[in-house]
Amino acid sequence: MRPRHLALLVVGVTAVSFSSVLIRKADAPPLAIAFWRNALAASVLLPLALIFRRNEFRALDAGRFRVALLAGALLAAHFATWVPSLSFTTVAASAVLVTTQPVWIAVFGRLIGERIGGRALAGIGLALAGTAVISGGDFAASGRALFGDALALTGAVCAAGYFLAGRSLRQEVSLLTYVGIVYTTTAVLLAGAMVVSGTPFTGFPAGTWVVLVLLTVGPQLLGHTVFNYLLGHLETAVVAVAIMAEPVGATILAFLILQETPPATAVAGGVIILAGVYLAIVAQARARVAAPT
Repeated sequence: MRPRHLALLVVGVTAVSFSSVLIRKADAPPLAIAFWRNALAASVLLPLALIFRRNEFRALDAGRFRVALLAGALLAAHFATWVPSLSFTTVAASAVLVTTQPVWIAVFGRLIGERIGGRALAGIGLALAGTAVISGGDFAASGRALFGDALALTGAVCAAGYFLAGRSLRQEVSLLTYVGIVYTTTAVLLAGAMVVSGTPFTGFPAGTWVVLVLLTVGPQLLGHTVFNYLLGHLETAVVAVAIMAEPVGATILAFLILQETPPATAVAGGVIILAGVYLAIVAQARARVAAPT
C-alpha cells in the first residue's frame, strides 16, 4: 500500500469519526440530517462534475449510469436504516451491527471477483471481536430494541453493497462524476422518504445548520468522498475494514468534546479493533503485491 493511500485512509476514518458526535449535537430528525449532508455535498460536487467532467458525463453509457444510481440508492438505504436505528436500540448494539459490513463484503465480493485471504479474514474477525467487547453484550431483548438491531444490520448490508458498487465503477469513472451522481441520487431518495414520513426539511435552530455544514465538510466530503476515491485504488475490503476503526475515533472524540469517559471495555475493544484493522489491511496489501500480473 502506498503511503498516500494509507494517509488518506487515516483522513477518511478521522473524518467519519466525527459523525456520531456531530449527530448528537444536531437538533433535527435523523432523515433530515442524512438528507442535508448529502444534498449539501451534491450541490457542490454535481455542478463541478458537470463543468469539469462534461465529456465523461456525455460518454457515460446506460450500464455505468445504472450502477451509479444503484450505489446512490444503497447509500440512501444505509442512512435511512442505520441513523434511525439509534432511536430504537443502544448505540453500542447499533455500532456493533453496522460495522459488520466487511463480513457482507467478503460474502458479496465474490460476485465481482474479489477474494479475501485467510489472514485478512482473521483480521476482520479480530476487529469484530473488538466491537463485541466495546458493546459489552449490551443487546436488549425487547421488540423495540430488536427492530433497531434489524435496522442497523440492514444498514451494514446496504453499506457493503454501496462500497462494492463503487469499487466496480470507480475503476472506469472519475471520482467527481461518480460522487456527483451518487450523492445527488441519495439526496433525492432521502427527500422522498422525508415527504412520505412527514419529516420537516427546515425549522431547525441556527446551531443545527452549522452542525449540518460540518457534517457535510467532514464525514461526507473528507470521509465518504475520500473512501470513494480509494475504491479506485484499493480493494473494497481494505476500505471497509479501515472504517471499522471509526468507533475508536468516535470514542476518543466523545471524550474530548462531550466529556464522555469511555469504560475500560471501550479502551480494550478499541485496541483489539485497531489490531484487527492493521492485520487485515497488511494481509490484503501483501496479497495484492504477491498476486501474479
